[in-house]
Amino acid sequence: MNPAYRIGLYEKAMPDCGWPEKLQIAKNAGYDFVELSIDASEARISRVFSSREERRRLAELTFRHEMPIRTLNASALTKYALGDPDPAVRGRGIEIAEGCIGLADDLGARVVMLPGYDVYYKPHSERTEALFLEAVLALTERAAAAGVQLGFETMENDFMNTVEKGLRWVQRVGSNYLKLYPDIGNVTNACVRYGTDPIADLRLGRGQMTSLHLKETLPGRFREVPYGQGHVDFPAAIAAAWDCGVRRFVTEFWYRPGGETPEGVCRRFRALLDEAARANQEEKTIC
Repeated sequence: MNPAYRIGLYEKAMPDCGWPEKLQIAKNAGYDFVELSIDASEARISRVFSSREERRRLAELTFRHEMPIRTLNASALTKYALGDPDPAVRGRGIEIAEGCIGLADDLGARVVMLPGYDVYYKPHSERTEALFLEAVLALTERAAAAGVQLGFETMENDFMNTVEKGLRWVQRVGSNYLKLYPDIGNVTNACVRYGTDPIADLRLGRGQMTSLHLKETLPGRFREVPYGQGHVDFPAAIAAAWDCGVRRFVTEFWYRPGGETPEGVCRRFRALLDEAARANQEEKTIC
């Protein structure tokens, strides 16, 4: 472990096995923490409604394996969107998000990532935007009381696919408990589409980013692109994020038999992060 930063492994980068196995895989691969997935499957959503005894057992496992869960990915809020005009759908999303905050509090996780959508499967409108803001304001208050940070992830559609757009929402809410958690792959796709610079966009988030998702993408393709076969400039992105104060990074990729291994991915990004740490230290020494 390099004390200058922490690097986490997305849960779905591992086989769908039990928590003892997952935590050991992450540890053996050289990671510092795991990002827990709360996706739209009922099995994963049920985690936020787990009993105190179930949470205690999971917390004990993280101590036993010396592998903490430090971030939660609330991607279920794509299906159960916070701005959905249907009160039942929106209410379910708010309930899941509140559950994520409580689960993070109990497990000692630092950040809950919220997808940057008002709606995804339905048309955007002024009403969906207003409902989204109302929900986020309430959730930020809940997170502040728990001491848990919320972070908007930059996503695939036009609503919040760049750091610049995400910042507008962070500023509207105006809380220390709501920041950005950019996905550099999604940002890169958006900036290629708009003809702008993803690294310049990332730098706009100085002081407003909790963490950075390291995900590979291609134009119009947002998932399951092997590292090195996409168009994301990871060295430049890591250097820029580091310069902006980011010290927590998560490698977001998906497990496929015969695909990339957590060990190989961790080695690759630790080399880039170590380089960023050295460059930062050399700059301080020169100054």
